[in-house]
Amino acid sequence: MTAAPLRVADTGFKPFVARLHFYVGLFVGPFLLVAALTGTLYALTPQIESWLYRDQLATESRGPPRPLGEQAEAARAHLGEDLRFAAIRPATAAGLTTRVLFADPSLGSGRTRAVFVDPATLEIRGELASYGSSGILPFRTFLDELHRDLLLGEWGRLYSELAASWLWILALGGIALFVWRPATRRSANSPRPAGARLRRRHGVLGVALSAGFLFLSVTGLTWSQWAGGRIDALRDTLGWVTPAVRLTLDENGAAPVMAGEHAGHGANEAHAMPAPVARDPMADLDAVAASARAAGIDSAAIEIRAPAENRAWAVREYDRSWPTQVDTVAVDPRTLAVTDRADFAGFPLVAKLVQWGIAAHMGVLFGVANQIVLAVLGLGLAATVVYGYRIWWRRRPAPGALPRTLTQSWARLAPALRLAAVLAALALGWALPVLGASLAAFVAVDVLRWHLARRRTGAAALAG
Repeated sequence: MTAAPLRVADTGFKPFVARLHFYVGLFVGPFLLVAALTGTLYALTPQIESWLYRDQLATESRGPPRPLGEQAEAARAHLGEDLRFAAIRPATAAGLTTRVLFADPSLGSGRTRAVFVDPATLEIRGELASYGSSGILPFRTFLDELHRDLLLGEWGRLYSELAASWLWILALGGIALFVWRPATRRSANSPRPAGARLRRRHGVLGVALSAGFLFLSVTGLTWSQWAGGRIDALRDTLGWVTPAVRLTLDENGAAPVMAGEHAGHGANEAHAMPAPVARDPMADLDAVAASARAAGIDSAAIEIRAPAENRAWAVREYDRSWPTQVDTVAVDPRTLAVTDRADFAGFPLVAKLVQWGIAAHMGVLFGVANQIVLAVLGLGLAATVVYGYRIWWRRRPAPGALPRTLTQSWARLAPALRLAAVLAALALGWALPVLGASLAAFVAVDVLRWHLARRRTGAAALAG
């Protein structure tokens, strides 16, 4: 006689997923809400930044640009300080300014002082702090740091990693619960169950945006401190790393620099400038630019980075939109020959996907359309969290009631599923350390709540 197939309801898996979904939403919801709102603000601010700093970024003068060396010298003369020239970003179109970057230790890690020069008249349009290799200015830098670490530094990054680590589990669990929901029919005159409309809004919105939530979770984890390290190690093992140019000029090998996908949104290493060479590099800017252009660096958006001792110039494209232009070449300061290159066309597929994914996460891959999609995802995630809390508040247990716990739901699983859940938790805890630590905290709180509730119930029974 053939045994009947085991249904999901018979394994106890659905109550376990529901309880896990509830616990994660309850405890991680505030972090998700903050990440969603700050991320939405960041995605919508490029146009605000362009307007806010229009005096520095734009100019009304027209005419042929002066040599890059002269523009850089004008910026240095304006500063009147002994700051080291770090890089230059020539104007990308008529009516825009050239950005000359100087290493300024007083600004903090990852920041350079940017002096904005009219390329036609050499008029100084202003100066601002520029952050990361994406070159964001103070307004967006504030939002970037708020989104990444709540302005709390390295420890603050745990908040965003916690949100990214759990978001994909919440999304998948929500899809499963939506699929498993009971198919009930209601007559025209029968009242709608309390909270049913709220639960439906929560479920429909979460499922409709779940693909976007999964994308935000995965791409967010690539920037994270702990899980990001695991991801980088895996990519390195599998040979999926982003190629980087070699800048050293001796014959003993080279140290790779500027592996590009993490630079810009919280990456400080991109502007850790080495000591300068003896010759003033500004004198060679135009020749270096010409050499790079002849070698195929054809984007309007380029950055020419000054060399250090025994190192080459680095000339890189920084246009992350579609089609992506992020090629980089190294130029020997003695001969102006290109000594190495890293072309986006030659990147491994995974490295390209990482580049595109991060650009899309930042809202720059498809311009305004990308920004709108991120805003919808961010506001949708915030609404889903708020709906979830409203559902919990309306269905919260009465005071003194024995709570339903995650541990209890796990104990009611089929034996094979109990073992699978433990193994999955251990594997995920290793791969995503912040998720593992928070899961351990959830379970500890869960067991404590159950223990205290049982003690109260027992004490009440004895008193009665």
